Amino acid sequence: MSALLLIEGAGWIGGSLILLSYVLVSTGRLEGRSIPYQLLNLLGSLGFVINAAWHGAIPPMVLNIIWCAIALWTLAFLLRHRDRARG
Repeated sequence: MSALLLIEGAGWIGGSLILLSYVLVSTGRLEGRSIPYQLLNLLGSLGFVINAAWHGAIPPMVLNIIWCAIALWTLAFLLRHRDRARG
């Protein structure tokens, strides 16, 4: 499998995951502050980072690095509070 096919696949899968997360939140099937939603956004934005970096598209790459950071920060917050709630 060629590197270009993997890079393009990462971009398409990333976009699909972000779109899926948006649909699930918009239809009330996921909460915005849920672990599954944040994981979908993290993985989706990582796919975009890989694709944008390969193509030298700096603005979308930076945007998605920030998107990753937000998802990671929110996941850490949710996991920390979930552990506290359990005792």
